[in-house]
Amino acid sequence: MDITNQMKTLDERYYMPAFARDMAIVKGQGSKVWDGAGREYIDCVAGIAVCSTGHCHPAVVKALCDQAHQLIHCSNLYYVPHQGEVAKKLVEVSGLHKAFFANSGAEANDGALKLARVRTGKKKFVAFTHGFHGRTIGSLALTHKPAIRDPFEPLGIPVTFVDYGDLDGLKKVVDKDTAGVFVEPIQGEAGVIIPPDSFFEGIREVCDRNGALMIVDEVQTGLGRTGKWFGIQHTKVTPDIITLAKGIASGFPMGALIAREGLEFTKSEHGSTFAGGPLACAAATATIAVIEQILPDVERKGRR
Repeated sequence: MDITNQMKTLDERYYMPAFARDMAIVKGQGSKVWDGAGREYIDCVAGIAVCSTGHCHPAVVKALCDQAHQLIHCSNLYYVPHQGEVAKKLVEVSGLHKAFFANSGAEANDGALKLARVRTGKKKFVAFTHGFHGRTIGSLALTHKPAIRDPFEPLGIPVTFVDYGDLDGLKKVVDKDTAGVFVEPIQGEAGVIIPPDSFFEGIREVCDRNGALMIVDEVQTGLGRTGKWFGIQHTKVTPDIITLAKGIASGFPMGALIAREGLEFTKSEHGSTFAGGPLACAAATATIAVIEQILPDVERKGRR
């Protein structure tokens, strides 16, 4: 029986029409998904760059089920199962110093905005044309897409946009009052745009000269999607902050930011009720273990 019409009827009556959709996905396994009528498809977008280990990877499913039998939620008032393990792994593979968790990529970028402001004491940011960093007010301020920005202006955060890849333009706008520069290693939403390595080396130099932070948004490119743990690792540049989400927990909502030594939130500067919860961290622990096993083959297969 095709349950699509039943789902569609309920959705159209009770759910805000923010998405253009006419298809129901009710099952996923590996690279395949099934619709409400039982038809099979190959998921070529992996749940929008989320399901890097495939749908319902058995190791992730087991980790979630095992944790769900023990503890689903306790809040960040307490030490959370698996939280320290995931933070340790992210620090190790990034070469940075400490991590903080969120529930999405947009939240991770919001956290990076706050961290940059509170640690530098500056207010202004620079981002790039055609970039995408999220839809919350903070992350939307960094996003250069008039169709989704314009209805919500003013966004309240001073952001100057420079053409992606234009180092000369960047040098003209970054100054001593700039808190940070947000950049994606590859612009996914813009059509998979890959700049030369010298672009990132130039950003690092401009940031260092002006006391600004280099903040690399790895929400789409992170966790092995480019053949390395992070896209920026294809260059010789070490950023101040990395943000990530999507592939970190195989579809369970989770995001994170990782920062170098000297950049961290102190007590009460930032927080979240749900971020880095037991289930999310259990899923992330299993996901990272799977990615660690397959990562050596990713770059090799990508060169074919």
